Amino acid sequence: MLHIPEKLRAQMRRQHLLQGQNNPHIRQILVQAGLRPTRQRLALGQLLFCGPHQHLSADDLHLLAIDQGFNMSLATVYNTLNQFAQAGLIRKISVSGQRSFFDTNACNHQHYYLEDEDRMIDIDGAPPALSPQPEAPQGYRITKIDILVSLKKI
Repeated sequence: MLHIPEKLRAQMRRQHLLQGQNNPHIRQILVQAGLRPTRQRLALGQLLFCGPHQHLSADDLHLLAIDQGFNMSLATVYNTLNQFAQAGLIRKISVSGQRSFFDTNACNHQHYYLEDEDRMIDIDGAPPALSPQPEAPQGYRITKIDILVSLKKI
């Protein structure tokens, strides 16, 4: 197995990420969502949208960005994730208090929260139903119903 020094690997990861910033797909996603394709948005968009569906906290994404050789502040990651969520590109799911996950699948679907592992997964199959569905107050309509089922290992 070829040994590549960590400094060189970090440089290669950063180069890969920078190439992703020129990804027209990511740039188009941002522009269509009404977001200016800044360097940070392009980099985080590359990490979020060019891979498998994922549920990440801002801390998770921050560590992933650093691992890929792209240094940015945690505040920048939080701000960008919230901008992506406001634009409808991702879903923000609050678990407890200040803890939130960001889901790259913005379609309506439900989740399990694995408390012991501090991680979120999709509920496969038919989602749990809220029955009867509550009636919205006058002047409002229901836009989505989020169901989060918290699980603890037995």
